[in-house]
Amino acid sequence: MTDPAPKGEFDLGALLAERGAERYELHTKYLNHQLPRMLHTIGFDKVYERAEGAHFWDADGNDYLDMLAGFGVMGLGRHHPVVRQALHDVLDASLADLTRFDCQPLPGLLAEKLLTHSPHLDRVFFGNSGTEAVETALKFARYATGRPRVLYCSHAFHGLTTGSLSVNGEDGFRDGFAPLLPDTAVPLGDLDALARELRKGDVAALIVEPIQGKGVHESPPGYLRAAQELLHRHKALLIADEVQTGLGRTGDFYAYQHEDGVEPDLVCVAKALSGGYVPVGATIGKDWIFKKVYSSMDRVLVHSASFGSNAQAMAAGLAVLSVMEDEQTVAHARITGELLKSRLTALVDRYELLSEVRGRGLMIGIEFGRPASLKLRSRWTMLQAARKGLFAQMVVVPLLQRHRILTQVSGDHLEVIKLIPPLVVDERDVDRFVEAFTAVMEDAHNGGGLMWDFGKTLVKQAVANR
Repeated sequence: MTDPAPKGEFDLGALLAERGAERYELHTKYLNHQLPRMLHTIGFDKVYERAEGAHFWDADGNDYLDMLAGFGVMGLGRHHPVVRQALHDVLDASLADLTRFDCQPLPGLLAEKLLTHSPHLDRVFFGNSGTEAVETALKFARYATGRPRVLYCSHAFHGLTTGSLSVNGEDGFRDGFAPLLPDTAVPLGDLDALARELRKGDVAALIVEPIQGKGVHESPPGYLRAAQELLHRHKALLIADEVQTGLGRTGDFYAYQHEDGVEPDLVCVAKALSGGYVPVGATIGKDWIFKKVYSSMDRVLVHSASFGSNAQAMAAGLAVLSVMEDEQTVAHARITGELLKSRLTALVDRYELLSEVRGRGLMIGIEFGRPASLKLRSRWTMLQAARKGLFAQMVVVPLLQRHRILTQVSGDHLEVIKLIPPLVVDERDVDRFVEAFTAVMEDAHNGGGLMWDFGKTLVKQAVANR
């Protein structure tokens, strides 16, 4: 049977052709008005026309290298043909989706596939985002243990909804949104601080990013396993937030797998599982936790999500995992990440403004620090006095403006650039980034006028915003 032609006059292509040029004005008028203002200020108000893999193109056909991956969402790059075809197929199948009173096959198949990478875990809850995956883990940990408090690490980022905000380690995100949940920060890697809190007897869990997205700080060797043993001794749970680090980002399927013997009770994933198309999050956990939460038929909907397990998201997730296996994406991320990190690390002794290169796989932090020479030190001091983090922004801007490479500062008030490119970047992309970064460092150390003039603009902007 041939599907009838769609009725109505809506034409998406025509709408974009007619009004696409208004994108910044529309955002200013109807959405977050500060975003276009910020983009105009730093010269990031580009108009990208199309994208594929790890690259964008503008209307003039100029190619841009994406080292941001939509904050990690585009693990397979943009518009991977296998994921794209899976979404066409699931739409064309006209499935009876989200009836709420049946069991469709795709959620079970995706859960089964995820669990092959998580052999010590048993069940999956599907939501719509990373922050929702964290919210689910917080709720499940509290209910399963009967305890109210969740510990988190200083400088952590776990999302911005109220529950996940309660375990966010940065005051800038929390200010003005109190009261939050009764949770407590402990320093990443500090087992004594963890033990002190556990002795109080009211801790349900510790939630931790194996590598923190803010600043790209890795948990110290042995910390996760020792923390797990402490938590279990006190009948508390370990929650691994793998929303950004999971699905191959760090060179293993999960970042916690870099450390032997670590088996979290709950694991949160999202971002790359979407294929860059359909929002999806997953909370993966042990059987006893799920059975405690869903303890009877009366509690069958005690935790649910209206769009959770929708067919498009499940198809995207299945396609992503299939591609990762077929193309050996995890191994590729490890090898390419080691190449990129080694090339950048070799520059540390060459440039005094470059302090450290750290990270795993294709999650790399480049930190800048106070230079030794008097001329550079005076300029560095000027920037620091206005606002910490301005030098890193001075590097990000010419990378885009002069070299057409999109990167990000790793967090507010940090002199760190974070590289989280699509996992499909190759050696040519590594060469392109390192050559561009080297040119920017040369400019900064030689007192390049354009770069430091932009620094003065940032200083004026920072002072005006005080």
